[in-house]
Amino acid sequence: MATKEQALHLVQLLEAELVQRGRDIATHNAFYGGQHPMKFASEEFARFHGDRYRDFSDNWTQVVADSPVERMTVTGFQASGQTSADLDLWEVWQVNGLDADSQLGFLGSVVNARSFVLVWGNPADEEMPVVTFEDPGQCIVAYEPGSRRLRRAALKRWQDGNSDFATLYLPDEVWKFQRPHMLGPDDKSPQLVDVDEALKRWEPRELRDEPNPQPNPMGLVPMVELPNKPSLAADPISDVGGVIAMQNAINLLWAQLFTASDYASFPQRVIMGAERPMLPVLNAEGEVVGTKPVDIEKFAVDRVMMFNGKDVKIGEWQAANLTMYTGLIEVAVGHLAAQTRTPQHYLVGKMANLAEGALLAAETGLVKRVEEKQIWSGQGLREMARLIALARGEDEKAKAFRSGRVLWKDAESRSHAQLADALLKLKQLGFPFEWLALRYGLTPTEVADVIAMRAQELDADPVTELTRQMTASAAPLRTPGGGSGPDDQEDPDGSEAVA
Repeated sequence: MATKEQALHLVQLLEAELVQRGRDIATHNAFYGGQHPMKFASEEFARFHGDRYRDFSDNWTQVVADSPVERMTVTGFQASGQTSADLDLWEVWQVNGLDADSQLGFLGSVVNARSFVLVWGNPADEEMPVVTFEDPGQCIVAYEPGSRRLRRAALKRWQDGNSDFATLYLPDEVWKFQRPHMLGPDDKSPQLVDVDEALKRWEPRELRDEPNPQPNPMGLVPMVELPNKPSLAADPISDVGGVIAMQNAINLLWAQLFTASDYASFPQRVIMGAERPMLPVLNAEGEVVGTKPVDIEKFAVDRVMMFNGKDVKIGEWQAANLTMYTGLIEVAVGHLAAQTRTPQHYLVGKMANLAEGALLAAETGLVKRVEEKQIWSGQGLREMARLIALARGEDEKAKAFRSGRVLWKDAESRSHAQLADALLKLKQLGFPFEWLALRYGLTPTEVADVIAMRAQELDADPVTELTRQMTASAAPLRTPGGGSGPDDQEDPDGSEAVA
C-alpha cells in the first residue's frame, strides 16, 4: 500500500517522462497528418519562397505508416491447451468495439513507437470488462528494474474542460488525482509562471461512489504496452521517425521544381544588338513632340516584333529540364520504399502486366514487416487477454492465457482463388475444417456459425452432403506446376493429359 505522498511523487515522476516523450509524439503525429515544416536548402530560397510553400507537403509518411496497419487484423484468442478459439473473450472484444479501436492502437504504435491497452472491471456487468486502447501521449508504464515485462506502475493523464486528471495504477490499488488545467508553454505570460507553480500540484480526486484509493482486485497493473520495434536496451522505434529526413528532402525537391516551372519552364528569348523600339508622341496638330517606348507585352500578344539595325541578333535560353527533379523525387521515394519495406507500387503507382506471383514477391518485405509487428503486439494482446480473464474472476483461464496465442488474419494478400486452392490442398493432406476456416480469415464466431450451418445441411440431406465431401476428398492433389503428380503429361498443343 502506497501513501498519498508516495503516490503523488510517482505521478510527478511518470508525468515528467510523459512530457518528454510528448515532443516526439507531437512531431510524428504532425508528419503523419501532412503538417511538414519546409526545410529549405538556403536562406535566400527560404526568404523568397518560404511563404509560398509553407503549407505544401507531398505526404508519403502516411502511406508508410498505414501499409502494415491495414494488414493487422485480430481474428481471435486461443488459450494454452485449447484446440479452438475462446468465444467468451471474443465477445468481450466485440462488445468493446475493439475491431475498430485495435486499428487505432496499432497505428499509434507504428507512428509513435508504442500504444497501450487498459483493462478494468465494469461495476454494471461483472462478465463484461471495459477494454480500451490508449493514446501514447496520455499513458506510460513503469517496469521493474531490469525487466521489460514486469509492470510496476502505470499512469494515464488527460485534460477535460478546465481540469487535468491523472489515474495511477499499481498492482494492489488505484489512485485518482486532479488539478486545474495548466496552460501550454506557448500560452503562458510571465505573470502566469508563478500561478502554474501553485497549481501544478496534484490533489486526490473527490469521488462520490468509490473510495480513493480503491483496491485493484486483479493483482496486476491493468495497463499493457504495445511496442513497435523494441530493443534490448533502448526505447521502441517509430516507423515515422526514420522517414522524416527523406520526407523533408522530397518536399524541398517539389518546391524547387515548382519554382523552376514558374520561372524557366518555357524557352526564353533575348534580343541583342538593338535598342528598345520607340514610338513618336504627336500633339493635336500631328507634330512630333517626343517619344515613348514600345509596349513589349503588346508585341508578345500580337506575336510580331521588328527591329532595325544590321547587328541585331536573337538568342534563346532553353527551357529548364524539369524531369531532372521528378527523377530525383522518384529516387527519394524508392529509398523510402527500400528503407521501410513498403512495396514500390504502394508509393510510385506504376504497374503494368505484373503476374500475381511477381506481385506477391514484391510484397514479401511488407508481409515480413507485418508479421514482426504481430509478434510484438501479440505479446501485449496476450497479456490483455490474461487481464480480461482476471477481471472476470477466471483465474485458471488467466493462467492458460499466459502461454496462449493471438489469432491473426493472414498478412499476405492473395486472391480468393489462390487461397481456396491452397486450403483445398491442405484439406486433402488432412487438416481439419475448423483450422482451415480460421486460416481463411473467419473469426471464431463465424467459424462456429459455419460449422452449425454444415451440420444443418448434413441433417437436411445427408446423402448428398456426404457424397460431395467424398468427391472433394478423392480429387487429385495438384502440384504447383498444375499437374496431379509425377505421371502428368502435357500435350504439345498445351492441353493436359493425366496418365
